This record gives sequence, structure tokens and C-alpha cells, in this order.
Amino acid sequence: MSDFYHPVKIGNLSLKGNIFLAPMADFSDASYRSVCYDCGVDFTYTELISSEALVRDNKKTLDMIVRAPGEPNYAVQIFGSSPQIMADAARVVLANTDCNCIDINCGCPVPKVTKTGAGSVLTREPEKLHLITKAVVDAVEGKVPVTVKIRKGWDNNHITFKECGQAALDGGAAAIAIHGRTTAQGYSGEADWNAIKELVEFIDGRIPVFGNGDVKTPEDAKRMFEETGCDGIMIGRAAQGNPFIFTKVREFLTTGKITDIPMKTSLKMGFRELDLLVKATGEKGACMKMRGRFSNYIRGFDGAKELRLKVIQCSTVQDFENVLKEYM
Repeated sequence: MSDFYHPVKIGNLSLKGNIFLAPMADFSDASYRSVCYDCGVDFTYTELISSEALVRDNKKTLDMIVRAPGEPNYAVQIFGSSPQIMADAARVVLANTDCNCIDINCGCPVPKVTKTGAGSVLTREPEKLHLITKAVVDAVEGKVPVTVKIRKGWDNNHITFKECGQAALDGGAAAIAIHGRTTAQGYSGEADWNAIKELVEFIDGRIPVFGNGDVKTPEDAKRMFEETGCDGIMIGRAAQGNPFIFTKVREFLTTGKITDIPMKTSLKMGFRELDLLVKATGEKGACMKMRGRFSNYIRGFDGAKELRLKVIQCSTVQDFENVLKEYM
């Protein structure tokens, strides 16, 4: 048994554990966050949310920031390039949700975000990152903690995580998360865990630092804690269609064991997610989204390849039940 799994505080928010679901566009919606809590995650983040859309009261965007069923704690992650609009967006979030935290995205490498001057572009502009952080912190008036997620830097010639960490700290951030890749890397190559370690040492306990990047297994989770000294970890792509990664990480960190999840259990969780999605978005949209997600739920099991060919043709809840019931 290790001491790596433990409670953590983010400002005035106390969490029972330190294993988080990373914010992911088109994936960390309310339905999926809910099943992740069923599987043992300690904290979740919404998909990245446009500050511009929030201040325009875009209904679809407002729907994306609601608390998930059974979700005890969650953060709304917002992105933008204007300190004033980000501050206004934070006020909109507080007026329309009872979220526990607001996170500022300074790490998204996707061009449609960076070309607006938001996301990981801010790693090139620590001064603006500071202004945005301070504006959001001032706007929430202490009602919820504000956190910041950054990357290692823009590219190998612009490694700025320490400057960005200091800017976030000076702006009043209650925690910092760092993805150990540059913007230029996107999601390719390897995450640099040494950058996470260096940021932990630089921040020196003033606020928590959370590590992100290449945690694919329970063993990876333990190794990130060992090698970086971070206060918590975020799991993103490895959690896509695999909420049981949180079950296994928690078990491994606390007992040293990893219990296999049978296909029946995996599919049962998939149908729970489908049910939540149908209630949230309607059957048609939910089933289209669950084609890919069920493909992930069956990954690694015997016959998965053939079964996937059937799953991706399902258009109704009944279709999924007809295809998968014999495996339940």
C-alpha cells in the first residue's frame, strides 16, 4: 500500500482523493462524467467551454456546464483570450451552475482554439495568462477556487511552464495542472514527466500541482507519482470508453492489486451511459455517440473486432440491446 492516493485541497474545496478525469472535448460530457464517478474518479472537468459562447447565453453551451447525475464535485473549464470576457463568462457559470471550481484552459493545442488567441497560445504569453487568471479570480469573489491548466510550452524553443506557473500563482490560482507536452507535439510523442517534476519543485507546495500525459495504466499512475511528486493526476485518453481505469488505479495505489473487469460489467456501464445520454440529448444523438463509446467498452475482450462491426451500425437503444444482450 502506498501513500500516493490521498485527499487533496483546491482552495476551499476538499476532495477525498487525487485521481481526476481530464477535460476532453466531445468526451467529458455530463453522462460520461457520471459513469466515471460510478467507477471511482475523485474529480471531473467539463469539456472546454467557450467564454464567448457563455457570455452570448448560447443554450447549447449552457447545457454543457450542468452538473452530471450523481456528480458530487466538478469543475467547469473555460477558454478565451480576453480577460474581461473570461471574467464575464465565469460570472455566467456561477449564475447557471453550482460547480465547485472554475478551470482556465491554457493548454488546448487544437488550431481552432489557438487561432483565437486562447488555449495553449497563452503559454507564449505568461503576462496575458496572469491577467486572465486574475480577472477570473476577481470575478468569482472567492465563491469557488480557480485553477489553471497549462502545457510544457509552445515548442522545444519556447519552454515556459515555470513562467506560466508563476503567472497563474500570482493571479490567484488555487492549483495548476500541467500536460507534459508542447503545443507543437499535440498528442504525439511522449509526455515529459520531468517538466511536471520541475514545476512541482518550482511551486514548492504553495498550491497543488497535478500531472497529465501518458497515464495509460495503473502502473503508469504510480510511476507518475513516484517520478514527479505531483499532488494528483489527470487521466484523459486512457479513460475514453474506459471509466474502469479509475477503479483500477485506485485499487492499485491502495492495495497493489488490479482486478480484471469482466465484459458483462463493462457493457452494463456502457448501457448506463447510453441511458444517461438518451435522457440528456435524445435517442438519435445518444446512439450515434455511443457507437464509438461502446466500441471502447468492448475493446480487449474476445471477439471485440467482429462485435465492433455490429456496434457501429446500431441506431437505436434496441439495436444495441439486440447486438450486446448475449454478452450481458
